[in-house]
Amino acid sequence: RIGQVRRARVTQMVNLALLAPDIQEEILFLPKTRRNRDVLNTTVLQPLAREHDWRRQRVLWARLKAKLPASALVPGASEEVPA
Repeated sequence: RIGQVRRARVTQMVNLALLAPDIQEEILFLPKTRRNRDVLNTTVLQPLAREHDWRRQRVLWARLKAKLPASALVPGASEEVPA
């Protein structure tokens, strides 16, 4: 209550700990979002976290990354180039 975070939100965040360690690490080191919203959010990541087999998670993660724009995965890809 003090942090004004609902139980469902805490559950979503804790579920991300069920991701394979290498996927967690990749997510932690993604570039900062500079504009708009993150393309990776708990809604997108929850299906991966529900998959308990880490090998299957890695397959799903690879498919998900293939659908993402390059700017979501490559540092500096979304930054404007000075004229």
